[in-house]
Amino acid sequence: MLSGAFTTIGRYWKPLIGMALTLFGAATLVMIVALVVAASAVASQWDELTSDSPGSPDAAQLVPLGVAFGVLMVLGMITYLLASAVVQAAVPVVLQEAVLGRPIRFGEVWKRAWARVWSIIGTVFLTGLIMLVPLALFLAGFAGLMIYVISLGDEDGVVPLIVAGLVGSLLIGPFAVWLWVRFSLAPTVVVFEDQRPVAALRRSAQLVRGTWWRVFGVGLLAYAIASMIGYMIQMPFQAVGMLPGLFEPEDVGTDPSGGELIALFGGLMVLSFVSQLIAQLFTAVFPPLVVGLLYVDLRMRTENLGPVLAEAAGPTLPEQYGPPPPAHV
Repeated sequence: MLSGAFTTIGRYWKPLIGMALTLFGAATLVMIVALVVAASAVASQWDELTSDSPGSPDAAQLVPLGVAFGVLMVLGMITYLLASAVVQAAVPVVLQEAVLGRPIRFGEVWKRAWARVWSIIGTVFLTGLIMLVPLALFLAGFAGLMIYVISLGDEDGVVPLIVAGLVGSLLIGPFAVWLWVRFSLAPTVVVFEDQRPVAALRRSAQLVRGTWWRVFGVGLLAYAIASMIGYMIQMPFQAVGMLPGLFEPEDVGTDPSGGELIALFGGLMVLSFVSQLIAQLFTAVFPPLVVGLLYVDLRMRTENLGPVLAEAAGPTLPEQYGPPPPAHV
């Protein structure tokens, strides 16, 4: 699975990395522009908040700051959600052609991925909701019991309740992981089989049945490798940020203004965004690619998908493979 994923990235790096770079680059640019606009809008309020004037800042001073960064947070979440959804749909689109040995252009990847992006968002949302509901119910019940025990004045019963809550959390965690693995193939199903979110979740559960540990191990290894490589990519940028002379707080006065702070930290913010973008080009592509190959492998093992793929790829094989051998009478 892992070697197949690396091979696919090597052969189809243009549509894979190109799609991720375009989407996450646009999202990063939107975030940088929004951050600059928000910081400029609250620069005057920042000077007032950080001044040594007596008394705490009133609500009139805090509201613009809260609104600016609240809007920035919402905008960032929406932007990265859309970018991640399109990339998550684009990876199976490329994989569909990769397993058949056919090339695919950037425009075709974009067209087919965008057609499935809302189903991908719905699938991810439903998966997260299914995982969070048991945890939310447990926390609500635990909080209710805690309030009831405290209202009775039974201080001795608080400690056993906390221990029971910790044990319950340890039990709920594995259950959430089990659900995540059970529905982990759903985004790939959305693209490969043109399914709606609910049908994709059912289909994923059907394919994972009986091979849960294999899906869990391969998926966990893929995410671990992607995280490790992403961290290794970010390390040089972090080292650059710590070079002498690049970040010198003493360059500003003892009472820096909002504009000075923005100029001081702006370079580090841009460097951080760029390093995260480069790392995300791999971490956003590699795990879905491994999961997609796992989906194909499971279907080949359980549904005899191999002959179907061979028949679909037959008319489009490159010329160097030569004509098929003549049939024996």
